[in-house]
Amino acid sequence: MFGPCWKLGVDTTLLAFEAQAVIGLRMAKLAAGGTAAQAEAERMVSEKVFAAGEAAMQLATGASTGAVVAGYRRKVRANHRRLSHRSR
Repeated sequence: MFGPCWKLGVDTTLLAFEAQAVIGLRMAKLAAGGTAAQAEAERMVSEKVFAAGEAAMQLATGASTGAVVAGYRRKVRANHRRLSHRSR
């Protein structure tokens, strides 16, 4: 009975923790300054606009909130991998 709600709650909580890690990595990159920081800032804004539009389209076409959260988690994990790799 509580399975789907529990999974959504866990996935949303994980998204929050994963997003905080990406925010930390991005802040470090932005604090370093330079052209890489400028490119990251531009990328961040365009990614957020695209992701919001994609989420709105998913919801408008009947996708579940779980599917939207899963999509955001995929994007956040990809950013974490990209930012972690470059910072080494």
